Amino acid sequence: MAVTVITPFEVEEWMNTYEGTAKFNIAETCAASISIEDLQNLSEAKTAGIIQLSTKLVYGAIRGSENLRTNLSRLYSAKTSSPLPSDNILITPGAIAANFALLYALIRTGDHIICHYPTYQQLYSVPANLGAEVSLWRAQEDKKWQLDIEELKTLIQPNTKMIIINNPQNPTGAIIPKSTLEQIVEIARKHDLIVFSDEVYRPLFHSIGPLDPAFPPSILSMAYPKAIATGSLSKAYAMAGLRIGWIASRSRDIIEACASARDYTTISVSALSDQVASFALSPDTIHALLGRNIQLAKTNLALLEEFIDAHSWACQWTKPVAGTTAFVKFAREGRAVDDVEFCKLLHERKGVMVCPGSRCFGDNKDFKGYIRIGFANETRTVKEGLDELRAFMRDSFAEVPLATL
Repeated sequence: MAVTVITPFEVEEWMNTYEGTAKFNIAETCAASISIEDLQNLSEAKTAGIIQLSTKLVYGAIRGSENLRTNLSRLYSAKTSSPLPSDNILITPGAIAANFALLYALIRTGDHIICHYPTYQQLYSVPANLGAEVSLWRAQEDKKWQLDIEELKTLIQPNTKMIIINNPQNPTGAIIPKSTLEQIVEIARKHDLIVFSDEVYRPLFHSIGPLDPAFPPSILSMAYPKAIATGSLSKAYAMAGLRIGWIASRSRDIIEACASARDYTTISVSALSDQVASFALSPDTIHALLGRNIQLAKTNLALLEEFIDAHSWACQWTKPVAGTTAFVKFAREGRAVDDVEFCKLLHERKGVMVCPGSRCFGDNKDFKGYIRIGFANETRTVKEGLDELRAFMRDSFAEVPLATL
């Protein structure tokens, strides 16, 4: 009997290997985590109960509570002429489970998938593991990680089923601007394709505002029935420990297919997590929570930019526009360094954790010399981690081997 070979999930394996021993984690991609007490203090509803202590610890609402799904519906319905029904949202244990459920539900052997690249490996490895053919739609390094619509047109095949995008993008912190999203939807509509947007870093927009013409709306705001968005409370909302994510779509058929797939992995999310999530996304709380995280990202990004500017002899980047990550290229003598050895030596000598671009995002062949840095952790951690990185650049950078061609 044939056994399915699961592709190693490189970034998660890297995090699992080094996270526990790092003194300074600037690989972290979540905004600095908050406590329930912090959440209460941020909220205007300071005397409201976040968790109802009388709640019986049953499974709870199978698809997520009406309160939680209504709060999410409100977010997706803002500034649109057609509100998103709460029944079109399915709650999952984090965005990683949301992504897996929808891919498992919708992808079949023989399908062709087009996936934004670089991105979170799950988005292209799971379709490949399911038997789909995957074409990588490469963001252009020399054009601030933007996508070429003309290239997308050449990638479409008769069996193409889905276009997958990540907006804001991990690891670069780039956005797909509104005009490009409109063109993607136009092409998808012409070919009757699903557009799946992983929006887990939305709405942490620290360097672009809603009045900017390029500001990207959610894919669900593009008036396309076959659009799907996933999200979670982990990255932009600083509550990874709740393990709350979701799938949302204008299509009830898509949601029902995802719910059927989800039945095999999840009965319900924690009822207690659901209550905290509902409180966090309520009108009394969400604005202060996001304000806190956006300001944190701005403050820490300025620290990272200061480091990049001081080491321009070795570093180059496209400054992130949104999210919590930056993709920085390190080079010496005009050649990219071995990013894997860079990260290992940095951890060994200074206790600083970052992620190697070629291993975690480039299938060990692309993005040599690139390092993903997470800058939305506690400001003290980011500052101290960058100080140690400065010392490493002074004392040990010359020892890092150059990347092989």
